[in-house]
Amino acid sequence: MARTAAPFTYRPLNLGRWLVWTGFALALILAPKVFTSSLALTMLSQMGYLIIICLSYNMLLGQGGMLSFGHAVYTGLGAFIAIHAVNLAADGQLPAPLIVVPLLGGLGGLLFAVLFGYVTTKKSGTTFAMITMGLGELVAAMALMFPSFFGGEGGISGDRVYGAQPLGISFGPQIQVYYLIAAYCFVCTALMFAFTRTPLGRMLNAVRDNPERVEFIGYNTRLVRYIAFIIAGFFAGIGGGLAAINFEIVNAADSLNMVRSGSYLLFTFLGGAGFFFGPIIGAVLLVFASILLSELTKAWLLYLGLVFTLMVMYAPGGVASIVAHNLRVAAHGKMKRLLAPYAGLLVTGAVALAGLAMLVEMTYHRQLNAATGPEVQLMGYSLDTTAAGSWVLAAVLLVLGGAALWWVQRRFARAWGSIQEEIAAIEKV
Repeated sequence: MARTAAPFTYRPLNLGRWLVWTGFALALILAPKVFTSSLALTMLSQMGYLIIICLSYNMLLGQGGMLSFGHAVYTGLGAFIAIHAVNLAADGQLPAPLIVVPLLGGLGGLLFAVLFGYVTTKKSGTTFAMITMGLGELVAAMALMFPSFFGGEGGISGDRVYGAQPLGISFGPQIQVYYLIAAYCFVCTALMFAFTRTPLGRMLNAVRDNPERVEFIGYNTRLVRYIAFIIAGFFAGIGGGLAAINFEIVNAADSLNMVRSGSYLLFTFLGGAGFFFGPIIGAVLLVFASILLSELTKAWLLYLGLVFTLMVMYAPGGVASIVAHNLRVAAHGKMKRLLAPYAGLLVTGAVALAGLAMLVEMTYHRQLNAATGPEVQLMGYSLDTTAAGSWVLAAVLLVLGGAALWWVQRRFARAWGSIQEEIAAIEKV
């Protein structure tokens, strides 16, 4: 009996997607060649594993609509399992080279996601968020009860240089650790992107958008959320394992608390939870904020809160949505009409920000550093906190800049709305 040939389907080569992934790989490879300082290498290493963690978090928030306040549980526990694996391997009790240790951390995150996810995914919405927060606080509190595993307040340390060194790779130099993190970052990012294209990934989106309809056609929405939760826990554990290798120490007080979970939520949202590349932007912003901004000012959390508030009010889709919408405008050749409004926003916003920063920095200095003298440094300028002129100048800049920003913002909104209507009319045709 003759076999029937499979029908031929034409699948055009997606050149754009190949270019994006090739560019991403080249960026990971060439970044340490361009930014050669030790600080840059440290920041790049942290960006690598935070990209994995933020993408895994967005698998819950952006793709599944699950607002979790306990994601640090799976990164932290994965990190602890990874650092214990490093110590066991260094003692010769575990035949595991360093390159597989992040996978062991991932399996640890997966194991605990299986256990805790069975409870948390029974509910959705606000109840899910409250359960994850409760479990996160429970695990963080229990960590101090088991010092043999969590190391108490001092944490667990390890030495990543052990075993054979093929091709002279010992993972002692930071550049070798960076390329290990970069390799995992690329592979995990590709796998998580592939997940979004699977039937399960599409079903997760459907559960997020309309769970009643999904239930009506016969799917178990709780099972879909549970499987996604487990997969997210696996990738979070890999990120935690890479962090343990990078720092060679894991501390429960820093890696399991709700502040850590909140930072993943905050920066994933700032990057753009509705876009796959949004959490990548969020991870980069997280490193810049936690390393550079915190070095510039003690009030960096205040500025971060202000930025988060403004983003929620004016750009709830995050930085990724701003980029995507402007690319859409540029693709229709209408960006020239926005150049002047954008310049106005930039100038007036800078004036208002300068006034606000002067007030905040002088207030912080008066409250926390008054013993060091009346002067505070801001962007290379010295401000005398005892002089009335400094406070008046700051208030004037804030008021005038804010008023001008409000006026320019209204003109920008009208221009933006007009352009969006024109684009919608074009695309409708």
